[in-house]
Amino acid sequence: MNLQALETPVLVLDRLKMERNIARLRDRLAPFSVTLRPHAKTNKSADVASRIGAPGTPITVSTLKEAGYFLDHGWRDILYAVGIVPSKLPHVEDLLRRGAALTLLLDNVEAAHALADWCRERALNVPVLIEIDTDGHRSGVKPADPALLDIAAALGKDEGTGAWLAGVLTHAGDSYNCRSAEAIEAIAEQERAGAVQAAERLRAAGYRAPVVSVGSTPTAHFARSLEGVTEVRAGVFVFFDLVMHGIGVCNVDDIALSVLCTVIGHQREKGWLITDAGWMAMSRDRGTAKQPIDQGYGLVCDIDGKPLPDLAMVDANQEHGIVSHRTDPSATPMLPVGTLLRVLPNHACATGAQHGAYTVVAGSTVVEAQWPRFGGW
Repeated sequence: MNLQALETPVLVLDRLKMERNIARLRDRLAPFSVTLRPHAKTNKSADVASRIGAPGTPITVSTLKEAGYFLDHGWRDILYAVGIVPSKLPHVEDLLRRGAALTLLLDNVEAAHALADWCRERALNVPVLIEIDTDGHRSGVKPADPALLDIAAALGKDEGTGAWLAGVLTHAGDSYNCRSAEAIEAIAEQERAGAVQAAERLRAAGYRAPVVSVGSTPTAHFARSLEGVTEVRAGVFVFFDLVMHGIGVCNVDDIALSVLCTVIGHQREKGWLITDAGWMAMSRDRGTAKQPIDQGYGLVCDIDGKPLPDLAMVDANQEHGIVSHRTDPSATPMLPVGTLLRVLPNHACATGAQHGAYTVVAGSTVVEAQWPRFGGW
């Protein structure tokens, strides 16, 4: 089958680009002797995850549904990297009883006490990481916050003591706002140093805290030192996207994911091409809007994946995309109705979440496979 034969919109994955991206990060991390724990929230697919690491290798997930799916496909060493709450503990128990080696995350005393009591009542052994806030981007406790030791005190000190403190985790989400390699390097060092500081405080208080987990796709690619770190997490590196391109982490040609769509009409006086891929196919993510180049809802390419000069999906309705020259609508080429285009996404995770499968190609328009993916919670 060829892309020309497909009913659009379709999520297209270039396997060769994906494999190149995976190899790039593995080679980048090799000198640091750290474990790569890829984040499966981006791909949500056993077919993709198996290209990063075989079943049995460590992974990260952002939902318990992801944990169950990957457990069913052979992955056991699973980090659930979202703060745990009591309402999710029955689901956690089910996963543990089914054989998952699940690590949980939290950042407050209330959750720590609730989890410790629950594990004690059920005689369950669960490693726990404390989330550390190293950049003010999201959740977590500051490395020097006295609350760090209060949270630790609610947990066991060693494996086999119910909910036990296995270490710390941080995510330098502010790296997505950087505008230079030097800025990403600085955030990466801030991420590393903050996580290590928190772990050292815990160890000084008598906790082994063997795990120091850091990671984001930008910092994984630009960290100069990972001293004291045991594992690195990253997710979007497998596909890359326009946000990553906008901050200098990848080239446009590295982006492995695109949405195939069809020109269905024109608004000639406005300089618009109308396509059958709107925000339901691309997502509403406008992650490039604050970057030096606003890519709208996506960068437009021909069917071979080659960018068309200055064409972007400048606006979108639910099932209609509006493609135009980004600065001069009068220069928009009025491509014939039926023309197939591929649109590169702002955010691979968000665009992927709109689709139920990857249509896999390998540097051409020939379809070599369909890989299912899942969504929801």
